[in-house]
Amino acid sequence: MQSPDTLYQHAVAAYHHAYAPYSNFSVGACIETSRGTLFTGCNVENASYGLTICAEATAITSMVAAGEQTIQQIAIVVTGPGVSSPCGACRQRIFEFATIDTSVHLFDLHGAHKTYTVGELLPAGFGPRDLTIQHNLRKTPAKPDAT
Repeated sequence: MQSPDTLYQHAVAAYHHAYAPYSNFSVGACIETSRGTLFTGCNVENASYGLTICAEATAITSMVAAGEQTIQQIAIVVTGPGVSSPCGACRQRIFEFATIDTSVHLFDLHGAHKTYTVGELLPAGFGPRDLTIQHNLRKTPAKPDAT
């Protein structure tokens, strides 16, 4: 497992690519998967605010697109001063691909650092186990036959 500082460095690199002309609130994220692969993401704002994509979401999307689905730990960096916790939607996104014991490292560019578990950030979170449909949610469905 990589050190939180290693994830921080990768998250900072992603942070510098953020597109945040409206809020001026840049965010970078770095995920380490259970296979040890690192995926980064940055926030991408849009003039139509609802279309803004969070850094955590871009990193998770990259992870899934590459065929991985388990977050071992994640680092999130903001300008500061002080760390910022993921928004509620991103807490839910992280919860989907992590365990309650997965570490979420929060950093700012000034050296502040706090670590929480997913369970601390989203206690009693809703996840795949709460769905009544019993099938494997971690597998891509088969393509339908072309008829």
